[in-house]
Amino acid sequence: MNSAILVSPKVLEINRKAQIPEPGPGEVVVKVRSALTCGTDVKTYQRGHPMIPLPSPLGHEFSGDIYKVGEGVDGFPVGTPIMAVHSAPCGECKFCKMGRENLCKKTMEEKVLGAYAEYVKLPAHIVRKNLFIKPDSLSYTEAAMLEPLSCVVHGMKAVSRAAADTVMIIGAGPIGLLLTMLYKLRGARVIVAGRRLERLEVARDLGADVIVDAKVDDLPWTVTEATDGAGADLVIEAAGSKELWEVSPSLVRKGGTVLLFGGCPSDTKACFDASRLHYDEISLVGAFHFTPTDVREAYGLLVSDWIDTKKLISGTYPLDQLQVAFDRLVKGDGIKYEIIP
Repeated sequence: MNSAILVSPKVLEINRKAQIPEPGPGEVVVKVRSALTCGTDVKTYQRGHPMIPLPSPLGHEFSGDIYKVGEGVDGFPVGTPIMAVHSAPCGECKFCKMGRENLCKKTMEEKVLGAYAEYVKLPAHIVRKNLFIKPDSLSYTEAAMLEPLSCVVHGMKAVSRAAADTVMIIGAGPIGLLLTMLYKLRGARVIVAGRRLERLEVARDLGADVIVDAKVDDLPWTVTEATDGAGADLVIEAAGSKELWEVSPSLVRKGGTVLLFGGCPSDTKACFDASRLHYDEISLVGAFHFTPTDVREAYGLLVSDWIDTKKLISGTYPLDQLQVAFDRLVKGDGIKYEIIP
């Protein structure tokens, strides 16, 4: 089979002699029908990743059909259209028992990469917890959105108790746009700030009440104008920038909440105005990955047709042109690309 391998940063090869994997007990092999580009994949392509030793296969947002099943797998006969995520918790560690399954060590240690390929194998713990049948009403492209949408659902739960009549989302990438859709679904007034007009126009199409083409230094003035000086109830940093992390508390009202969603590089140190956090009771909240409950809720959102994720797909490429898609994203061209093995 063909499989994309990142040999070193910016060196991507298509292995045309890769073996189709064989499923063990409880496992399934999926024939990939759609794989989507992800910001993490692009960053890994550019500079590597501390949790992805190279050379490595890439790709973790996907959907497809069951190609082969291992012993003991029920409910997913060969040919079943499916959607899944690339990880699952152990269910036995301290964090799992606390209900913080997204922090389970096994989640990251045994994640599945390699969706940029004709076939991918899912281990038993993912099959048990995070594999779903794709309904005919949902395209393979939309079904491949399950993983990023699960992350967004988890992030919103992290601030579920926060008042969110006015939400400011910093970053108009795929995550920021998914957040826009879900907060509009909840009836919030949504302000989206970003630097790329193409993405901001998509945010407007998805219901954003205010779009802001702004640099970091402009954001405090911008949110003052957009909220009549009060600040947003909830500010979500969805770009993964130290500078944006640091400016975010200045954009929220007294008693407001800042969700630090975008991940910064390892060892990044951010500084905040301590007096603002203390005297104005600003809450800083982090969110990472997702739990099986989040995945089920994301699945429900997708199959209910309450949100339209098709506007996030900027084009389609065959597997042989994966690097073209990556290079376009590095240049800021597009939102997500679909890769067809």
